[in-house]
Amino acid sequence: MRYHSPFSANLTLTVTHLACVARETVLATPMQKSQHRFVELDFFRGLVLLIIVVDHIGGSILSRFTLHAYALCDAAEVFVFLGGFATATAYAALAQRRTDAVARNRFLKRSLEIYRAFLVTAGLMLLVSAVMVAFSVDAPNLATNDLDDLIDAPLASLGEILLFRRQPYLASVLPMYAFFALMVPVVLPLARSKPWLLLAGSVALWAGAPHLAGWLPGVGDTPWDFNPLAWQLMFVLGVIARCQPVYQRVAARRWGWVVTLLAAGGVGAAAYYKLAIETAPLDAGFKQNLMGLRALNFLAIAWLVADLVRFGWASKIAQRLPWISLIGRKGLVCFVAGTVISLVVDSLLYQATDGLLDVPLGLAADAIAVGSLLFVAWATEPVSRFVASCVSRQPDRAAGIAGLAHIARPIDTASASSRSTAPSAPSSTPGR
Repeated sequence: MRYHSPFSANLTLTVTHLACVARETVLATPMQKSQHRFVELDFFRGLVLLIIVVDHIGGSILSRFTLHAYALCDAAEVFVFLGGFATATAYAALAQRRTDAVARNRFLKRSLEIYRAFLVTAGLMLLVSAVMVAFSVDAPNLATNDLDDLIDAPLASLGEILLFRRQPYLASVLPMYAFFALMVPVVLPLARSKPWLLLAGSVALWAGAPHLAGWLPGVGDTPWDFNPLAWQLMFVLGVIARCQPVYQRVAARRWGWVVTLLAAGGVGAAAYYKLAIETAPLDAGFKQNLMGLRALNFLAIAWLVADLVRFGWASKIAQRLPWISLIGRKGLVCFVAGTVISLVVDSLLYQATDGLLDVPLGLAADAIAVGSLLFVAWATEPVSRFVASCVSRQPDRAAGIAGLAHIARPIDTASASSRSTAPSAPSSTPGR
């Protein structure tokens, strides 16, 4: 049987609300101080990055057992939700150590870092596609259309990439994340002081997002793979979950078990629908604009995962699999590297099998992809130290090498948040 990448049009970014994240966080009051590292946060982020890599390998065997195969949502919702959760933690920690102004400026700079990561990822997608084409590798997920346009009109194509109008395969989630980073100085204060107002505004924007998508920059009629006006809802939910004790209050009620029962029923119903009723791939707009059923399915899964975190099971698993947490701590660099790993392995596997599902080769591809991502996570620190050493020894070349150092080191705010202590809340308070 001939396979197709389950996410050949989209990047399922960007872990499963596998994240009311640390047991201390789930049980404590919002933004309460904790001296414990958020082990679960690192673990879930690393797990989602691994899922993203194998989900973009069409002949992967592991991808037959990841979230998208049994739910109406996938790793994208998890990744974006965790991004909001971790961002709230990092912002509050920085504001407590310094000032709110310093925290705001940090996230404005963060948006520029994500923009730079987008440019690097877009360039790598085009480079990998060019190399594959040069060696006569014909695979469905290569960015050949973008590559052809770049060859025909290089200046125009480069300008389109710089302005987010053109987003080569697997780079398309990063423009959305740059938008989220710009939102942080407005969203965080509202999440602390007026969460219901923030939620109402976010839901209203999400509801109108499909009608506003045409205003986003693009080439011709090609839409964004992720409509940021819709997906901001998932980011905002992550921020609110960190700033307000929603789960804690509901779970502590005598009827909290009813919510768990309803969540389990919703997850089961979605799995039955996906496996027995709607077995064909859903329309691209279902994901692009974060349709309501996707969001509800994710929230049900998130609630069940929060229960697992509260009971301490997630922490035990994270402690026994530290290599997954290592990947989670190197978030941005592992994402960029993961896009290259996915595209290379997917293309070579497709060429080797002629698009046919081959279990031994599929498992080998999974092992290579997972091992490669783990190696990248392990090598990040040595590479960062080496680059820093080169900068210190050659001041005249510092500017150019410093840019490489930024990509080579883990700069995710979520990683910073997992290393920080959680401050107390003020009383007023993501292919073609």
